[in-house]
Amino acid sequence: MADPEEKKDAAGSAEAEPAPKRRRRASKPAKAAKATKGKEEKRETPAVKAGQVHVYSLGGDVVKTIDLPTVFRSDIRLDLIRRAVTAFQANRRQPYGPGIGAGMRHSVRWSGKGHGVSRVPRLRGTMTGAQAPGTVGGRRAHPPRPDTVWAKKINEHERRLARNAALAALKDPQMVASRGHRFPDDVTLPVVIEDGIETLTPESGATREGLKILNHLGLMHDVERAKDGRHIRAGRGKMRGRRYRQPRSVLVVVKEARTVRRLLGNLPGVEVVSPAALNAEVLAPGGDPGRLTVFSEGALEVLRSWPP
Repeated sequence: MADPEEKKDAAGSAEAEPAPKRRRRASKPAKAAKATKGKEEKRETPAVKAGQVHVYSLGGDVVKTIDLPTVFRSDIRLDLIRRAVTAFQANRRQPYGPGIGAGMRHSVRWSGKGHGVSRVPRLRGTMTGAQAPGTVGGRRAHPPRPDTVWAKKINEHERRLARNAALAALKDPQMVASRGHRFPDDVTLPVVIEDGIETLTPESGATREGLKILNHLGLMHDVERAKDGRHIRAGRGKMRGRRYRQPRSVLVVVKEARTVRRLLGNLPGVEVVSPAALNAEVLAPGGDPGRLTVFSEGALEVLRSWPP
């Protein structure tokens, strides 16, 4: 027969087995409680209606909510944007071509028929061909002409509609992300910041202050993308004064562009302009709409007088 003490030990061990299970069950709600506590500590941004955006402070906090100007309700016409950007690029093109009489400044002659050689104008006293397009050392057959007109015309109404269409694309997160821009998911587009950025004039370290502002808004990742994307151009252009290609980053629209340019003008890919300088090419570089843009509150008020 089994010893009574062994029975007690067996019974005691059997009763002690479910104890660890109780501990494991008790630990699960504790983890859930910690997770909910972390969610409560996370800052939540207030929701906005369609056609509204947040106004952010220099520290990245939401100050208030405002309505976008009516020009942001324009139709996004990709055809007009491409047409206007192509016209801007064509009007900047510089005509080029050879000089008058290039390749024709030789004393050549044709020896005539019956000499057993091709009928090619040759330099006098030699057998070297010259001046004819089909000979080695001859002129070009169809060179580029310096009198070619590369400019393209576009109606003023079409140009204005293209600008408004590029403005309307700024508020679409999908179009902005399709251009490769990086921005937080909870930020409202276009980003609107208070007017204190235009009066900020640090005596030293102006670019450092500008970096802090972009970091608070969560836009530093896009500036880093533009910095890492700088590369040497392919082709002959790298030997003609345009060696590098620089991706476009944040566009900053303020009323006093000269003051804010001290803060953000040296950052790679960042442009600082006034509302009067906005056009389809600045808002949609290369004809692709949806550039990541930061407006000051005063600059956004200027756009309220623009018809859609």
